[in-house]
Amino acid sequence: MNIQNLARENVRLLTPYQSARRIGGNGSVWLNANEYPEATAYQLTEQNLNRYPECQPVQVIQRYAAYAGIKPEQLIVSRGADESIELLMRAFCEPNKDAVLYCPPTYGMYSVSAETLGIERRIVNSKKDWQLDLPAIKEALNGVKLVYVCSPNNPTGNLINPDDIRELLAMTAGRALVVVDEAYIEFCPKASVVSWLSQYPNLVVLRTLSKAFALAGLRCGFALASEEIINLLLKVIAPYPLSTPVADIAAQALSDQGIATMRQRVIELNARRDQLIKTLSACTCVTDVYPSETNYLLFKLTDSEAAFKTLWDQGIILRDQNKQPGLKGCLRISIGTQAECDAVTDVLQTF
Repeated sequence: MNIQNLARENVRLLTPYQSARRIGGNGSVWLNANEYPEATAYQLTEQNLNRYPECQPVQVIQRYAAYAGIKPEQLIVSRGADESIELLMRAFCEPNKDAVLYCPPTYGMYSVSAETLGIERRIVNSKKDWQLDLPAIKEALNGVKLVYVCSPNNPTGNLINPDDIRELLAMTAGRALVVVDEAYIEFCPKASVVSWLSQYPNLVVLRTLSKAFALAGLRCGFALASEEIINLLLKVIAPYPLSTPVADIAAQALSDQGIATMRQRVIELNARRDQLIKTLSACTCVTDVYPSETNYLLFKLTDSEAAFKTLWDQGIILRDQNKQPGLKGCLRISIGTQAECDAVTDVLQTF
């Protein structure tokens, strides 16, 4: 029996998302997944694990809504923002009929989720400055139900021009949703578009606890939108998306003290990022270090493949971006501890 013949054709042909852990490596310095570099300490307070959890944990919903400045009814919590990316496709896109649109170089799960679900992927590359090519997007919108925009963008680190996002929202009104992925927004909170939700019924904002909240291992994310959109997503989400321990820790992270700790963490990490820009720029093998509003930096080297391998062989794992459109010669580095950042620049200064 050939099991492959039983699988869906698009799954047989699918190239899975290459997450940092899937790529592997024998590293002691992991700077390839945009995680916070140090563990956070939480104690479980909820012990009734014999019971199924709430579908949408009330305390998590209420605390995140208060943090984001929206009503609880405008929010859904999911297994990371990745699940929300897929929930939107399941709720709004007919397989083999509708399309989603995104603008590389950008986060890879928009593509993988669409391909898995049998939804057409409409690709409009960003301009050379990594901003939206609005005329090209307008030409490609026929049949598109969802437009994914990552801001700050992964892996480039830049913010998308807010006037362009407004124009995109106007351009898609009545025909598609614009999904603004704000996974890294805590590192530049003034750039958030959450306050626009009341103006644009076709806007969805994605958020996560994985980055600034230092809880990548928790897998807890959010979609923020109109009540009408949230009610549709609630129809297709799993019965118990968050386990009891996840909801317990998420609620603690979203307490007043948890949010204050996160904000202090951001101040310290942003300062370390700005210092790393200077140190990397001084390395003769580095030709460009690009501005960033996130907890990572994209930089270009004279020989990125050799530098990547040299670091890899010494247990320092960065993210190779050579296969992304327009990013030939580039690596991405997560902002680690000071010692981890120094380990990278020590190697590059002698490379």
